[in-house]
Amino acid sequence: MSGWEDSKTSYGDPEFSVFLRRAFARHLGFDDADFHKPVIGICNTYSEVNRCHTHFPPLVEAVKRGVLMTGGIPLEFPTISLGEVFTSPTAMLYRNLAALDTEEMIRAQPLDGVVLVGGCDKTTPAQLMGAASADIPAILLTGGPMLNGEYEGRTLGACTDCRFYWQEHRAGRVSEQELEEINQALAPSAGHCMVMGSASTMAVVAEAMGMMLPGAAAVPAPDNRRLRLAEETGRQIVALVQAELRPSQIMTYDAFVNAIRILQAVGGSTNAVIHLVAIAGRLGIDLPLSLFDELGRSTPFLANLRPAGRFQMEDFAKAGGVPAVMKELEDLLQRDCITVTQHTVGENLAVYHRPRHEKYHEIIAVREEPLAENGGIAVLRGNLAPNGAVIKPKAATPQLLTHTGRAVVFDSVEDMEARIDDPDLKVVAEDVLVLRNAGPVGAPGMPEAGMLPIPKKLLVQGVRDMVRISDCRMSGTAFGTVVLHVAPEAAVGGPLALIETGDFITLDVPNRILSVALDDAQLARRRAAWQPRFDKATRGWTRLYQEHVLQADLGCDFDFLRRVSVQSAETQPNKT
Repeated sequence: MSGWEDSKTSYGDPEFSVFLRRAFARHLGFDDADFHKPVIGICNTYSEVNRCHTHFPPLVEAVKRGVLMTGGIPLEFPTISLGEVFTSPTAMLYRNLAALDTEEMIRAQPLDGVVLVGGCDKTTPAQLMGAASADIPAILLTGGPMLNGEYEGRTLGACTDCRFYWQEHRAGRVSEQELEEINQALAPSAGHCMVMGSASTMAVVAEAMGMMLPGAAAVPAPDNRRLRLAEETGRQIVALVQAELRPSQIMTYDAFVNAIRILQAVGGSTNAVIHLVAIAGRLGIDLPLSLFDELGRSTPFLANLRPAGRFQMEDFAKAGGVPAVMKELEDLLQRDCITVTQHTVGENLAVYHRPRHEKYHEIIAVREEPLAENGGIAVLRGNLAPNGAVIKPKAATPQLLTHTGRAVVFDSVEDMEARIDDPDLKVVAEDVLVLRNAGPVGAPGMPEAGMLPIPKKLLVQGVRDMVRISDCRMSGTAFGTVVLHVAPEAAVGGPLALIETGDFITLDVPNRILSVALDDAQLARRRAAWQPRFDKATRGWTRLYQEHVLQADLGCDFDFLRRVSVQSAETQPNKT
């Protein structure tokens, strides 16, 4: 029976529900017999306010063609669209809302399968979270990255170069006129950011765990291959419905292990750690931070992509994209995982041959000559982060990866904005900048403020990086020696709340340590005097968010949306 008949609006008379639905469905232009065919929902996050999704209408039409060609009935429906740079205070505050919207609209409507059309970095995880919970056959199609920008012979990438040139402007090295010329070239086409930021990373890991067609993550948005992939995606969702292959059968523990391997190999965004934990939690799968670090230590770093490398997504696609990375790491992957192709990872890779030209080896290194012996994300622990924190060592200054310095503490994003460029701020290059009360509860929403600005008086002296620590996030396009996601966050009483300016903090990435030079007794005395420094919202979504959001190490999902009951990171079983 089709979902069109199986899912009925409640009027107290099931046969009347079908009769009424048929009457109203005639307006859609389909014959009665059509609704015995698979009904495919197209979950469309198109929005004119989300510039990264403005090119979606032709993609959706291509998906519809693919569905129709294969005997299905495509019905497009809208869900929340989250455009990172146009959403305040941060798109992350609304990721769970978008996930709820996705889940409930899939559940509520008479659908046999769903195509998830997203791209900007919070839409992809939100859609996968919702699809995991609804658990009807689903497949993801992202909009693809922008083409490379260019200015005066230099390749530009949004938004790594947004940050680089803005910092240089603050340092007095880039004029207002030059900055405007650069601004005009930063985002030259449709699509999401074209470096290995959060949007590209989430597309990559979605493909790696089997929820997207091979090769679909990297093809640029304007490339005609993306329309072909859209049509193929439409055909494939009908096949998934006929095979009754659900997200829970694809996104298994082993599939998440594959995703983490590829995340580490491409130097992906630290945001992916939070999102993968959240998606897995919807399926009752626990992904402890220790697993990310363990897999990172045994995964070679292969993708030479900004902000940790030299190239961008357009180049990555030419070099073979995700399939090329997976082919190089084939022996490390769980090859029996089923994918949306209805074939296993191993079967997909058996028929794949990566581009052979040597220039592509500069973009995606061969296994025998990796860019580094271990992956792009490290997990830190210590008395400053008992439940963990993350850092991207490949995007950091090597000399700062082992560093002890004096803390300069900011109590909120607003406090930082007010004081960071104050000429009277007592700060030197060797200090450690600390931002707190910027986590999931405290901000709220955990904004991408973790790449704290270098104080202007240090910028003009030539300083371009410092150790920076916070309980918030940073964009995957950002760079520097930046420690993020300190858990528990300050707003709920984590140790970060107890730090004072002048304390000495040690960062030791090789040994995975983040600590403050305070003993347990000193921390206990400060804790006894501690008072929260954030205001709880009085109503609405933000109130719900602050009351139910989990910490970063648990994915920042809501406690009532995870399939498993979560108390703390220490009490959770490692479900392997």
